[in-house]
Amino acid sequence: MTQLVWFRNDLRLADNPALTAACQSGEPVRACFIVTPAQWRQHDWSPARAQFVVDHANALARSLAELGIALSFLQADDFTKSLVELEAFCRKHDIQRVHFNEEYGVNERRRDKAFKARADELGLAVSKYRDQTVAPVGEILTGQNEPYSVFTPFSRRWRQWIDDTSPSLFPAPGAQGDPVTAEQLSSMPEGFADAPPPLVPTGEAAAHDQLERFLAERGGDYKAQRDFPAVDGTSQLSPYLANGVLSGRQCLIAARQAQGQGGNQEGLGTWVTEIAWRDFYVNILYHYPRVSMHRAFKPETEALRWNEPGEQFDAWKEGRTGVPIVDAAMRQLNATGWMHNRLRMITAMFLTKNLFIDWRLGEAYFMSRLVDGFLASNNGGWQWSASTGTDAAPYFRVFNPVTQSERFDPEGTFIRQWVPELAKLDAKRIHDPGKGGVIPGGYPRPIVDLKESRKEAIARFQALKD
Repeated sequence: MTQLVWFRNDLRLADNPALTAACQSGEPVRACFIVTPAQWRQHDWSPARAQFVVDHANALARSLAELGIALSFLQADDFTKSLVELEAFCRKHDIQRVHFNEEYGVNERRRDKAFKARADELGLAVSKYRDQTVAPVGEILTGQNEPYSVFTPFSRRWRQWIDDTSPSLFPAPGAQGDPVTAEQLSSMPEGFADAPPPLVPTGEAAAHDQLERFLAERGGDYKAQRDFPAVDGTSQLSPYLANGVLSGRQCLIAARQAQGQGGNQEGLGTWVTEIAWRDFYVNILYHYPRVSMHRAFKPETEALRWNEPGEQFDAWKEGRTGVPIVDAAMRQLNATGWMHNRLRMITAMFLTKNLFIDWRLGEAYFMSRLVDGFLASNNGGWQWSASTGTDAAPYFRVFNPVTQSERFDPEGTFIRQWVPELAKLDAKRIHDPGKGGVIPGGYPRPIVDLKESRKEAIARFQALKD
């Protein structure tokens, strides 16, 4: 009885419940990964993410080969065709059971439901595991067995669950046989070839090195430094987490160990809260499938009439809005495939509240550029900023990007890095170059009045409420 591990958003050996279970079965084990470029395009995958996934799938194939497990790359345009390829593979290799870790986007759930139905017809056993979150998805519920739609009570219950259950890691498998030759993907699918340089090193070991280094060197200062984009104050682990090279469990357990060894409790505790936010948004995706179908979490906000995107949307995408912190952030995104989290909130709120452009356009654009584009977190963040989502910012709370810039990039260091046209301005003028002086040549005037557009956004939400 050959066991098959179907890798998806879980490109790692360690703490992988599907892989652990297959290797503990005592039966021969094979593995597969299905490349679905048309589906990637439908889901707005960026070249940066596609390159990251291909690189890490190749690295995983090499690691598995050393353990005597062959990972095969199957080619299929989309999820529907992937099931045809998977069935043919199972027949060819006499697979008796398929193991996989669940995914929670609506298309992924439909794919897995269709596969399970077909497997039942074929007499093929299926084992699936809840892996994407620390507490299994659906486990954290209110006293009335309802899903939480507000983060703070979810977080309290989540922490209580952790204290009660003390989650542990699934062991990485040992050798299953003699080493085999590793199959490798040698080229990128069409449309994904123009990726920026890698943001982080490739490989599971590199991910763990970065986790350990962050906790040892910067984790204690995380709360104090995480909001300053010119400071190396974040973990930079999001690409590994978004694509399953690291698990949330691994991050949580490592952070709690660091706390137990005398690490800064407040700084590390704030970082653990970010893990809780990730779990919260995955649970929202699971319990409310409409959020992965271009729908607002708050149905009443579907009635909002957004402005036509046009030239203002192009200016936002290209980093030429005339608002320096917004332009610097968008240029960082376009050049690197990553954006600092504080800047994600600033740019999202500027698009949705000052330009009053539909959050769905911004959500899709971020996904089309980010190396760490993770549906649950990206959607949750955009709906928070647009005041259409769960636990959202109140509609009358609108970030002033100039004030945010003065607070979180006080010397203009980040702006100077990404908007060199403004590099010679002093630390006071660089945040709002049109105020009290001549704007340097080549830099645009603001495309919108921040105060007036804020009033207009509040009025539109108020009208909806009334």
